[in-house]
Amino acid sequence: MSTTRDYYEILGVSKDASDTELKKAYRKLAMKFHPDKNKEADAEEKFKEISEAYAVLSDAEKKAQYDRFGHAGIDGRYSTEDIFRNADFGDFGDLGDIFGSIFGGGGGFGGGGRRRQGPTRGSDLRYDLGVTLEQAAFGEKVQINIPRAENCETCGGSGAKEGTSPKTCATCRGSGQVTHARRTPLGNFMTTTTCGACHGKGQVIESPCPVCRGSGKQKKVRKMGVSVPKGADTGLRLKMSGEGEAGSPGAPPGDLYIVIHVKQHDKFERVGDDIVYGIPISFSQAALGTEIQVPTLHGKVNMKIKPGTQTHSVLRLKGKGMPHLHGHGQGDQLVRVIVETPTNLTGKQKDLLEELERLSDGDHKGSKKKGFFDKLKNVFESSTSDNSVGTVD
Repeated sequence: MSTTRDYYEILGVSKDASDTELKKAYRKLAMKFHPDKNKEADAEEKFKEISEAYAVLSDAEKKAQYDRFGHAGIDGRYSTEDIFRNADFGDFGDLGDIFGSIFGGGGGFGGGGRRRQGPTRGSDLRYDLGVTLEQAAFGEKVQINIPRAENCETCGGSGAKEGTSPKTCATCRGSGQVTHARRTPLGNFMTTTTCGACHGKGQVIESPCPVCRGSGKQKKVRKMGVSVPKGADTGLRLKMSGEGEAGSPGAPPGDLYIVIHVKQHDKFERVGDDIVYGIPISFSQAALGTEIQVPTLHGKVNMKIKPGTQTHSVLRLKGKGMPHLHGHGQGDQLVRVIVETPTNLTGKQKDLLEELERLSDGDHKGSKKKGFFDKLKNVFESSTSDNSVGTVD
């Protein structure tokens, strides 16, 4: 394609723009960069860019592909001619007069004409790769199997039997299209159509290869390694140049796009480059303070719990999160402390808690007396709106 910029950005519209808004935006930009009116050196390239963007976004099928996969959904599915095929430029008056001269091709963007453009580049491929949180954190080379069309090993991709070669089509003389003249009361009209003898290829194979039956391609499953970068997150797209499907003879292969999907972890939750982990502690540990071991992606770490720690308090373990994908350093691990309410108390435990309640009465002289469990309940109810955040070095 002629551009890798975002189509919506090129036209200056939002993703939910209506057909009317798309047309209005395109008309304004097309008139501004019309090569017959704008003599700047880059006017023609900008005109191509906005025309490509409009051709994709004004076609429901192509727009859906673009919205889902971005440029990979267009580059790997449509040729330049296919992008403009059936695009609605009919309402733009003289803007359509220069399309043929700029983009080439007979029959216009919506016509049935087809001009042979030479060897066709291979299609791009997409592979969705699921990785664990650990693989995303530390990076790992994983093996994948890619089904793709490759050049036939017997004929080298020509499609012709060994010892023979394709011949120039005698009907279209290698152009891939034929032109017919038709006389009407309004004058002579010339129509250009795809050559039926060679189907637009410009060549015919008289003796097809017995292995690929003249297609020049074979379906193969290719095993290859993919290096997952440290800090990778869901949606990251990796490009492997030349690992797509084979092109026609003389043309380069397409590219392979690996889309990363990080699987859900059974212990940790990822928030950006930070890792969130919840750990339960007893009421006595929260009240008196203690030291506990906390699992991290980097191994177990000792963490101090200060006396009087409230439930849902958040402590920070610096540098124990995900590596930064585009830069040095790492995120942190956020440890949310969950104070567990004691249940199934023994008689002795109840006596001790009741004694604690009696001893705590002195803290509330002059105020309405509260039972210990009532106060404990209030601690839990208020903890979500009064979280404390500490840092563990």
